[in-house]
Amino acid sequence: MSKKTVAADAMTQTVSANASSEAIITTHGLTKTYVKGKIETPALRGVNMEIPRGSFSCIIGPSGHGKSTLMHLVGGLDRASSGDVVIDGIKIADLNDNELSELRASKIGFVFQFFNLLQNLTALENVETAMMFNKNVPAKSKEQRARALELLKLVGLEDKAHAKPNELSGGQQQRVSIARSLANDPEILLMDEPTGNLDSKSEEEVLDQLLRIHATGKTIVIVTHNTEVSDRAEILYEVRDGKLSSVTKK
Repeated sequence: MSKKTVAADAMTQTVSANASSEAIITTHGLTKTYVKGKIETPALRGVNMEIPRGSFSCIIGPSGHGKSTLMHLVGGLDRASSGDVVIDGIKIADLNDNELSELRASKIGFVFQFFNLLQNLTALENVETAMMFNKNVPAKSKEQRARALELLKLVGLEDKAHAKPNELSGGQQQRVSIARSLANDPEILLMDEPTGNLDSKSEEEVLDQLLRIHATGKTIVIVTHNTEVSDRAEILYEVRDGKLSSVTKK
């Protein structure tokens, strides 16, 4: 598959992914400045980006240049200093905190470098907890349990449903966290260094599962330094000095 790289304009930072399908995530002039006392630290400097629906994308670039900040703003985990994030046609700056929480719960699944599993719960129970606020799946119901088992099966861990995190390998724990991120059937999965804590074998297991999930039509966006991960992506967004410097479509 051929690669096409688009250099971002130094003034406007307008970059398009040349998507063949509609964008499910769009940012317009996105900025973020962290303020501590009298010191202001710009993290993002006017990022315009489009992520096509159903794509598998990676955000790459040096450490400390704004990749994770961009992910947090796109996922509604933090508020931008200026500019807009639009998720599936919804401008998240217009939402109050409750509405934003509902959007995250229904539209977005999150996976992070650290698995953040509840140590006193089984794999099955960890996945079930993500459905607590899902109005379409009654809490502590047979439907909820069946959904959690289905997701563990999707990531190849149905035989570990009753194991607790300390009984699982790192790769298995991350696969449980992926199953949990899918609990409410989100259209988008946002992942920040999801293989950062894994050995090579576990990393390969997780990547295989992500490709299977992507094949179901999910939009996957991963922040990563790992070329083993970024080599699997369809689109690469490079962030440098808080700006989107290029987009490579494979």
